[in-house]
Amino acid sequence: MVRCVRCSRVVSCVRLLAWVSESYGQANSPASAPAAGAMKQIEGAIKSVDPAGRMLTLMDGTELTLPPTASLPPDALKEGDIVRASYEEQDGQKVLTSLEVQKK
Repeated sequence: MVRCVRCSRVVSCVRLLAWVSESYGQANSPASAPAAGAMKQIEGAIKSVDPAGRMLTLMDGTELTLPPTASLPPDALKEGDIVRASYEEQDGQKVLTSLEVQKK
């Protein structure tokens, strides 16, 4: 049986996206939701992922942080992966609300 490593990574990242979105939504009540239009998007290549899996840095130096209720599976992202991310600025940090790995 042949296993597609790329497909496996895509499925893992799709699961990660669903989990991050669900966890983030549960952690933020409507009373604490940011004003409309506060969400921003960015696309770029990953320069590094911190060892704890809490932050990733893009080649342009942008640092994106996972919400406290989310975590990255080991090896879900690697240097050079192209990602499209949505985030909200919170306490000076860019906190991810969604993350998608682009096909190479």
